[in-house]
Amino acid sequence: MVDFNNTLTDAEDAFAATDFASALSERYLAYALSTITSRSLPDVRDGLKPVHRRLLYAMKQLKLDPDQSFKKSARVVGDVIGKYHPHGDSAIYDAMVRLAQDFAMRYPLVDGQGNFGNIDGDNAAAMRYTETRLTQISRLLLAGIDENAVDFRQTYDGESEEPVLLPAGFPNLLANGAQGIAVGMATSIPPHNVIELVDAAKHLIKHPGASVETMMNIVKGPDFPTGGVLVEAEASILSAYQTGKGSFRLRANYVVEREKNGIWRLIVTEIPYQIQKSRLIEKLADALQQKKLPMLSDIRDESAEDVRILLEPKSRRLSPEIVMESLFQVTDLEVRIPLNLNVLDADNKPNVLSLKQALQQWLDHRKNVLLRRTQFRLDAIARRLEVVAGYLVVFLNLDEVIEIIREDEHPRDALMSRFSLTEFQANTVLDMRLRSLRRLEEEGLKSEQGALKQEQDELHNLQSNEEYQWQKISGELSDLKSDFAKSDARKTKISVAPQIDFDPKEMLVEREPLTIICSEKGWIRAMKGHLDLASDYKFKEGDGPKFILHAETTDKLLILNDRGRFYTIGCDALPKGRGFGEPLNLIIDLASENSPVALLKADTEQLLLVSSKGYGLRVQTSNVIAQTKNGKQILNLNQDEKAQICLPVNADMVASVGKNRKLLIFPVSEIPEINKGKGVILQRFKEGDLADLTLFDSKSGFNWQTNGDRTRHLTDYTKWVGKRGSAGKLPPNGFPRPARFT
Repeated sequence: MVDFNNTLTDAEDAFAATDFASALSERYLAYALSTITSRSLPDVRDGLKPVHRRLLYAMKQLKLDPDQSFKKSARVVGDVIGKYHPHGDSAIYDAMVRLAQDFAMRYPLVDGQGNFGNIDGDNAAAMRYTETRLTQISRLLLAGIDENAVDFRQTYDGESEEPVLLPAGFPNLLANGAQGIAVGMATSIPPHNVIELVDAAKHLIKHPGASVETMMNIVKGPDFPTGGVLVEAEASILSAYQTGKGSFRLRANYVVEREKNGIWRLIVTEIPYQIQKSRLIEKLADALQQKKLPMLSDIRDESAEDVRILLEPKSRRLSPEIVMESLFQVTDLEVRIPLNLNVLDADNKPNVLSLKQALQQWLDHRKNVLLRRTQFRLDAIARRLEVVAGYLVVFLNLDEVIEIIREDEHPRDALMSRFSLTEFQANTVLDMRLRSLRRLEEEGLKSEQGALKQEQDELHNLQSNEEYQWQKISGELSDLKSDFAKSDARKTKISVAPQIDFDPKEMLVEREPLTIICSEKGWIRAMKGHLDLASDYKFKEGDGPKFILHAETTDKLLILNDRGRFYTIGCDALPKGRGFGEPLNLIIDLASENSPVALLKADTEQLLLVSSKGYGLRVQTSNVIAQTKNGKQILNLNQDEKAQICLPVNADMVASVGKNRKLLIFPVSEIPEINKGKGVILQRFKEGDLADLTLFDSKSGFNWQTNGDRTRHLTDYTKWVGKRGSAGKLPPNGFPRPARFT
């Protein structure tokens, strides 16, 4: 009979009690670490993730060198899955395809034959249809891998070995960049120009303490395989390279094709990195159809092998630069490329590095590879010298050696005893073929022996002399640069984005003269042409004129209400015709209890705003322009005061008069310029408020209108000049009652 209680107790003893949260945390951490180190982050030394490293190594094992014939991609993918990378074939093939795409990789690592996709976003053909082999860049990355340059580890099934990393005779991390998303972290490294990287690395060898700022004089910024124009500020690029985090503004490159009669077209010749051309054109077409691109009339894709996107402007009067600036703002013709230099460092730990640190760790790896290859060569020379020494013994005692081999039962031991040979030398002599004896020449052997010893001395010197090691690495870098010098001009231009302060949509409006009429009750309309301002215009019964002015369709109209809030209307948007127009509060959010106190064009640099209590300020006209219907509050007022005066600042003197008939004149410069607020006191009143205010030129004097509609002019006004904030003096004889200037 089975004792279930004892069985259960034995089972419990077989397992250790573990806290659930601790177990979950431990297992998730193991998963995260595996994802970070074995899948998503590249190694700073060779710039590769495990799948890319295994692909290149498998292709080398298949002898797919650049000078050899192609093999089917399916063969390579099968070898990678079977020997090194136990994942799905589509993931491995996708990784291989990207390594072969010249629009994705600045320096492709795989030479593809067949359909490997295109910049439109079309997928590559199936792996059974395409063929691959390594490129010269991959050969540089793998150079020395058979010379103990790097460590190897067992593959997942334990049947063979794979390299932990590649010797990397090419700065692949920064040259080709990398993207990846791990658990809790990501990497995004844009590609760079290898000539600039080599020059920066050589500078770093000569000046180990060089700053990132100094190195940025060499590495100007990313260099993308699809070209484009980098318009990021230099300070921002420097900050990104110093911290390892930042972003870069990248724009499409374009040219302007001009024809007769002023007709022109925009031709986009290079699009931003990792933007699919077909998707870009589709988005442009959708935006055009939805009338979000009012400056364009047509978009056409005329691309063949090269990129050629034609953009037809709606009007030849538009500026090409303005049109492109507006497109950059609302389309993927301008993108931000992130920089997050998060990689596995030399200690195999994830770390965000600066540009200098990334280059330095690659150089340190190259130094380590150099020393390991040097030791490998020294071991090979030592073995060969041992062999040559044995051959010399054979040459000098050939007959005796042959006799020992023919007659002695243990020739190896006899040779070792007779000629003081090592076991390795004796075995080498015994393994010689008879035909090799005819090639044994004393002079040749001694010449080889001398050359090997000289090389051995040089390598020992290299091992012990760090300066010599860096000279050797610098020489390798010079050779690398010479290989690319003729064919590797920078593809991405570096420029500065032009500063454009106006809306390009305004240029689409035909410039036409208008006469703008606003009534007392707030009805506004625009009539074509510059009509006589004194004409008798029609209004609704009980209504009359309040503001009448000349403008053009391209002007912006500013409206100030009695609570100090500005509204902005484009003159082209005003109701047209000879009717009564429309109420202002249907065009802007003007409350029924508020009324407009000023209506003027935004065509001067500054405005003077004055309240009924005699407070005022100067403000930049550009600052009062509102982008929304509910306006922009500029003049702050108490409950018992209202906005009363708004004048363009086009003179240097202020004349202010109160309801108490006190006149004060002072310079405009005494009024401060601020963005918004209550302002400062312009004139003090013991009784009443401000009656009127005007601006005039100090050299010509000022005018006022008498009660009989006659114009009076005053040039000698020194009697009324005082400091801002004074009470003023009684005006000259003939000044109207109530006090006013017009």
